[in-house]
Amino acid sequence: MDIFLLVVGLLFMLIGIVGSFLPVLPGPPLSWVGLLLLHLTDAVPQDWTFLVITLVIALLIFVMDYIIPAVGTKKFGGSKAGMIGTTVGLLVAIFFPIFGFFGIIIWPFLGAMVGELINKADKKTALKAAFGSFIGFITGTFLKFLVAVIYLGLFISISWDYKATLFSFS
Repeated sequence: MDIFLLVVGLLFMLIGIVGSFLPVLPGPPLSWVGLLLLHLTDAVPQDWTFLVITLVIALLIFVMDYIIPAVGTKKFGGSKAGMIGTTVGLLVAIFFPIFGFFGIIIWPFLGAMVGELINKADKKTALKAAFGSFIGFITGTFLKFLVAVIYLGLFISISWDYKATLFSFS
């Protein structure tokens, strides 16, 4: 059962990293589930303080992911259309990787720009708001990715410390 929990926990960690970039998956909370599954094995002692602290961080980042782009857009004079455009641009980057890895940066910006141009007549204001929306999106994505990678590092470190116990078949 421990090996099953370990494998499923690792899958949650990897899905959490992917969820850092996909707006439909809550990356850090999914990564936290991986840590929880690791701590539910018989080999790893349950450390509820560790689990509560990492859960609070995951939930805080999850909530901030919705606040940061709005703040960035508002700070630069943008609208909800710019935020929607950013999300559409991200989906285009994921499903149509025309620009490769750089598409994850280019498409959200272009989406925010188009969203702002549809919503506003002034091109300069639309560009500024698109930039704000883009900066907010990139900041939120970076924070989610950073937390998911740190959780993966913790997962690997903890499972490495208990590898002999986890992989014993007795």
